[in-house]
Formats: sequence, C-alpha cells, structure tokens
Amino acid sequence: MARRPRLNLAGVPQHLVQRGNNRQVCFYIDQDYAVYLDKLKEYSRRYKVAVHAFVLMTNHVHLLVTPTTPSGVSQMMQALGRYYVRYINITHGRSGTLWEGRCKSSLVDSEHYLLLVSRYIELNPVRANMVAHPAEYPWSSYQHNALDKQIELLTAHPLYLALGADITSRKAAYQALFKAHIPDYSLKQIREALQKTWVLGDSRFKQQIEQQLGYALPKLQHGGDRKSQRFRAVKASTTLIP
Repeated sequence: MARRPRLNLAGVPQHLVQRGNNRQVCFYIDQDYAVYLDKLKEYSRRYKVAVHAFVLMTNHVHLLVTPTTPSGVSQMMQALGRYYVRYINITHGRSGTLWEGRCKSSLVDSEHYLLLVSRYIELNPVRANMVAHPAEYPWSSYQHNALDKQIELLTAHPLYLALGADITSRKAAYQALFKAHIPDYSLKQIREALQKTWVLGDSRFKQQIEQQLGYALPKLQHGGDRKSQRFRAVKASTTLIP
C-alpha cells in the first residue's frame, strides 16, 4: 500500500514527531539535547522554518513549526537528521540508523488548534510521568513560552503574541492555559492526525487546504464514535482551550 503523501504548504503550521528506531534512546547525555537544539536553530533558519514549540524526550522529538516554503520542513528535518545521526554515532561509539523512518506530521488549524498542540507538546513529560509540571522539564519550549528562559531558536506565532500586550502578560496567559485539562477526544484527534500524516482542523480549514492543494482530500474512516450522540454531547460539554 502506497504511503500517504506528506502535506507541505507554506504558511501552514505543522506538528512533527520523530521517534528513535524501535523506540531506542536518541538522547544519552545533556550535551546531546544541546547539540540537537543548536542544529535545529541552524537548519530552521537556513530553510526559513519558524519553530514555535518543541519537546525533546528520551526517545522522540515533537516540534510545532511553520514553513515559509513548501519544501522547508522536509529540508530542515533531513539536514538535522543526517547531522544528528553522525554526531550520536561518533560521540557514543554506535553505528547504523537512529530514527524510525521519516518523521510523522500533520497540518494544524491555527485558529482552533495551534495553542492546543503547543500545550500537548509541552505536556509530554507530564503524561510520561517524568515530571509533575512542564516547568520542571528542562528540554521543552515551556521554559521560554511560559517562563523566563530565552531560547533563540523559537519564533512566537501571532496567536501566542495575541495572548497579551507585553511579555509578562503573554507568559501569564500562556501559563493559565495549562490549568485546563486537554479532553481525551482532543488527544485522540491530535494523535490520529499525526499518525496518518493528516490535517488537524475543522471542515472549513480542510476546505481551505484543499483549495491550496488543488485537489480534494480523501476521507478518513473514523468509525461511529465521532458521529455518535455521545461524542457530540461530550464535545459540547467540554471547553476546549485553544
């Protein structure tokens, strides 16, 4: 069965995840995290990709980015992946592949999902029971988006800037978003779109993507849950913080 083609559009945010082959470790020591972030900054600037959020887990990476060209994300991830594999193999005396094939990705509806995906990414260490709060994890963009650490590779998305009139108010508003629980159905939507290299957004956003692509997106099979009265009732009763 042919792979689903990757959806790359200039100006449309993407949620990316790259995992270690067979879930193996990708980061062994603190230096490894620092090297990855340094090269991410270098290649994101070279290929004109804005990085809004990230988390480096032991065996995988999540990124939230917006490219300015259709090929920017692919070029950035290929260059970063090649460099980092060579670095890890030389530094830690290993050989062979590090990554589990090409990275997974999904297009993200900014208006409804961008800040939600940013929270999803930065909450990964909490869901993995590594820390009790994202502020305790050193290798994520929460340190910059919500706290006082300056991370040069990050570029604020307009929706983040709209959270407040100044840096202090924006960081406070962003911290407040984390007081709300991400509903299970939203977690499922994010993961499904990512796993299937798909679109995370409402019907209007998907129509806009189809117009930009010049062809209709095939429909995914969701089963009965999303159309059921129970799903609609749960969705209507749950406040979704963007």
